Amino acid sequence: MIQKKVCMLGSFSVGKTSLVSRFVKSIFSEAYLTSIGVKIDKKVLRANDEDVALVLWDIHGEDVYQKIRMSYLRSMHGYLLVADGTRRQTLEDALALNERVVQEFGKLPSVLVLNKSDLAERWEIDSAGEAKLAEQGWSVVRTSAKTGDAVESAFTQLARAMLAV
Repeated sequence: MIQKKVCMLGSFSVGKTSLVSRFVKSIFSEAYLTSIGVKIDKKVLRANDEDVALVLWDIHGEDVYQKIRMSYLRSMHGYLLVADGTRRQTLEDALALNERVVQEFGKLPSVLVLNKSDLAERWEIDSAGEAKLAEQGWSVVRTSAKTGDAVESAFTQLARAMLAV
């Protein structure tokens, strides 16, 4: 079986841990727990007619006070770059983080996840913005860790991209 290290990257409170919980355990909790350091989970999925074990590194969120340690990212095969669709700044922060990752590790398979699609009435990223991201080469997926909408799809897209490399 193929095993791939996947990192969850983004700001605090964008839903990285909730996405992993929904994907691995099919659960969602309203309680917010800040990730400290790294939490590692694993799930096997089927992509491109192969079983792929995703080793998921749920890394603490980044903010002005705490940057992600690049050492956590060593040997990763790909990553989900997560932003909160109800807070546009988290997208800007995620794209800046992506620049640092690319400088350090080169271009790796990635998927840009715009999480919290269940809060459509508070959405701050318009379809034109999403289209621009797609034009820049991003695979963009709107997800909801709360409802489970498109969560499996985001991880599967990333797994397929990693297998294609």
